[in-house]
Order: sequence, then structure tokens, then C-alpha cells
Amino acid sequence: MFLSVIVFSSLSVSKALGQTEPVVDSSYIAAVYEHNVILNPDPRVSLSRPAALQHMQQNLDIYEQQAARAAQQGVQILVFPEDGIQGFNFSRSSIFNYLETIPDPQEESWNPCTEPGKYNNTEVLQRLSCMARRYNLYLVANMADLQPCPLKTDPSSSCPSDGRWQFNTNVVFRSDGLLVGRYHKNNLYFEAAFDTPPQPEIITFDTPFAGRFGLIICFDILFYEPTIHLVTKGVRQLIFPTAWMNQLPLLDTIQFQHALSLSANVTLLAANIRNDQLFMTGSGIYTPFSVKSHHAQKGDPDEGRLLVARVPVLDPLLAGQSVTDGSTAKDSGFRHKESCLDFPAPETSSSVPPSSSASSTSTFISSMMYDPFTFVLLEETEGKVNVCNGTFCCHLQYRLIPQGDSKELYALGAFGGTHTVNGRYAVQVCALVRCAGLDPSSCGQEIEEAESKMDFQLEGRFGSRYVYPSVLASKFVLEQPKHFETAPDVTVTMTHSNMTGGLVTACLYGRMYHLDNE
Repeated sequence: MFLSVIVFSSLSVSKALGQTEPVVDSSYIAAVYEHNVILNPDPRVSLSRPAALQHMQQNLDIYEQQAARAAQQGVQILVFPEDGIQGFNFSRSSIFNYLETIPDPQEESWNPCTEPGKYNNTEVLQRLSCMARRYNLYLVANMADLQPCPLKTDPSSSCPSDGRWQFNTNVVFRSDGLLVGRYHKNNLYFEAAFDTPPQPEIITFDTPFAGRFGLIICFDILFYEPTIHLVTKGVRQLIFPTAWMNQLPLLDTIQFQHALSLSANVTLLAANIRNDQLFMTGSGIYTPFSVKSHHAQKGDPDEGRLLVARVPVLDPLLAGQSVTDGSTAKDSGFRHKESCLDFPAPETSSSVPPSSSASSTSTFISSMMYDPFTFVLLEETEGKVNVCNGTFCCHLQYRLIPQGDSKELYALGAFGGTHTVNGRYAVQVCALVRCAGLDPSSCGQEIEEAESKMDFQLEGRFGSRYVYPSVLASKFVLEQPKHFETAPDVTVTMTHSNMTGGLVTACLYGRMYHLDNE
């Protein structure tokens, strides 16, 4: 569920799976399914294996219907969300009969559909495998994995005391049903039922129609391992099952999904859960050039949504690009002129002080996403403002375009530090936000709608090249920034104009991965 530049351990997994045949087209058809999951009403009470299977089969029945619909539209790869088969909020013991032991496809070849008797208690794997085989498509799903581990007297052993690991897991099936991918989630989000794998896993699989894909799950998207590690290895196509609880104004699902695709220059196939009580919705098929997304709104029917889109192949090997270790692939990775691993030292990461020609008066502190942002109000219909939080500064040039008689308050906020609520990670953020009311204390609160449009240039000098741009308009409409650039001194600039809807948030969300463990 959702929500250091690290030297990668030699024990981590980094093999790619499957055989790549010649690509006959430069595009493929992908689908993601936002699933209104049928939940166990009391997930902390243990069920028998037959009862757990009966529950999971209800969700798998829906998967089967959607796979059939996808196949009718020529889909070649279909992605289902995190926790979509069993649900969530289990304890370590109550999830036990939902678990299946998933063999490592890097160690052995197994087709659960054609070899169902090879392993006991693999009914879910068998059904997913047969689904992929029946509808002739690659299928990615998320489920709960049980792996035995050796109990040791060594107190440093990572094996849990009950002698088993329980992992939040993506599985991938080839179009003939062969299991070709297994990825264990590295960054858990309040998931008492699951363990963090002993070493981060970098898992990819190959397809004949699009080349290589990398696997991540939900909260992983905010961290270097495995997401950015995959990108720096040259992986340009990421698959992202998630059960993401939306949090405006900076981390709405489609907002950050789109931002990652733009900044990392990758395709992202993102499938979320639909659960209104938990504010879960928002799925999409994102490329650096296009977006097809869905975000349910208040009053919408409480149902799933299948998204289908034709997607350009971005795998650098199939696109004829030169790849050595992945980090130098042409047009892959983050958009800048120097190496994405070239971080300025922390003491040199501050911004240029505000220019004397721009207003930076009347700053105030207000909480946004549990962090103490420093804000400055936009008090004119056009102008320049600057705001600093410590040594980190943000700069805005803008022209506000009110619509009708609407009165809306906007502010520019800056924060540089470690976020510590519901996760710990270092950020630098420049955010232009519509305030929830007309009082400055409402700036940073959640708001979904706006009428005022704005032409603007938002800029900051960051201590990391990993900066994610987003423009979110009223009623969860994504807008593509007109211009986004990172200069050699890590000054990041986003420019936008001619908005189609009112501005809710424009954000440069910088992740300081190298400071996460400090």
C-alpha cells in the first residue's frame, strides 16, 4: 500500500527473464484495471484455506471478465493493482491461508496452467496463468507470497521467528501462461502481514512486442530502490500495481504517476485499487508524450475501470539505442545534461537568494502534507515572488487569470527537509497551490477544484537531479507542462500556459535520495 544513493548489494537480483523476439511494430497495446476490490470484512480473523480461496476467487472472477474485455481490444499486456486479489489490513497470522509459495522463475521454469500438479496450494497462480494463456496476453497481478527461510540462532539473521517470509509480490505470466516474473515489494507502507526482502530486488522481464519492463509496487515509487535503480540501468518501461491513498495537494495518484513518467522519461503502467472510504483511486497509462488516466470523483459509481491505450516502445535496445550498463542509454533516465548520479554536496544545494526585483514579503509557515512549508501569497494578478525555507528557495513568475467572479487565494510554498509522517524520506519541494479558503492558514490544505487559470514559470535550484514536475487542474485533470528543464547547476524550471482548467497545484517535487538515511 501507499503511501542514500545506496550502493547496491551484490546479492540483489538483476536478471531479466524470457526471450525477446524481433519487434514487428514500434508500439503495443497496454491495459490497466482499476479494481473495486471485494474485501474480507474482518481481515484480522484467520480463515481456513477453502474460505480464503472462496474470497479470492470472487476477485479473480472480475479479473477474468476484464482479461476477456482486454483481449477483445487487442491488449498485449494487462496490469492489475496491488492487493487486488486478497485485499488488505491483515495481520501476519490472519493472512496465512491467503499465501501461496511462488517459485523463483529465475531458478526454474513453471507453467501453472499446464502443470497444475507440480506444487500444492497454488490455485491462485494456476488461475492467473490460465487467464494469461486463455486470452493470449502478458498478465501482471499482485498477491501474497510465502517463502520458507532457515531459522538461525544468529540474532542478526533476517529470518522471522516463525520460520517464513511473507512478501507483497508482483507476478508476471507470459501469454502462454509461463511464470516469468516475481518481485517482492521493498518499501512497505504499514503492512504488518508482510516482510521486507533481505535484499532489494531489481526484477525485469522481456516481451516480444515491447522489450523489457521493470516491476515496482506502490510506495516503491518514492524511493531509489528499486524504482530509480531500474531507470539508471536503462529500463524505460515500468509496471506499477498500487493501492495508493490519495493525498492532495502534492501526492495524488495520477499527479505523481505522471510526474515520474515525465521526469524519468519512462512509460508507467499504473493500476490502483478503487475504494472511496480509503481515498483510493487513480490509474493510468503514462508515457513522456501522452497520458490516459482515470480518477474517480465524488458521486461516481463505485466500480472498476479498464483503461486501454496504444503505447510507443521505449526499450532502448529495441529502439536502436546504445546501452552499456544502462546509465548511458540515449534519452533514458532523468532529463538533464550531466550524469543523474552526479549530486552536488549537501552544503552546495541551496538556491540563489531572491532577486531584489521580486517580491518576497509576508512569508508565513503553514503545514502541507505534515511538513512546515514556508509560504508567500500571490497578492497581485501578475508578478514575481520568491520564498525560501532555510537555504532552499523557490521562484515564481506568474499571470493569474480569474474566471468570472471567483475569489481564490494562491500561495507559493517551499520546503526542504526530511518528511517523517507515514514514511521517512528527504525532499525539496516548490509548490504553487490554491488555498482551501481565503485565509492564509488554509494554504496547504486539500482542495480538489479551482476556477482561476494561470500562466507561470516555477523554478528552484535543487540538491538532487531527481525532481518530479506536475500540473494538476480542477477535478483531477492532468496538464502537460509546456516546458521542463534541468540545468547543469540543478536549477529546475517548469513553464506552463493556456490551461484548460483551474489550477489546483503546480509542483516541483524533489527527492533527495542520498539523504534518506541521514
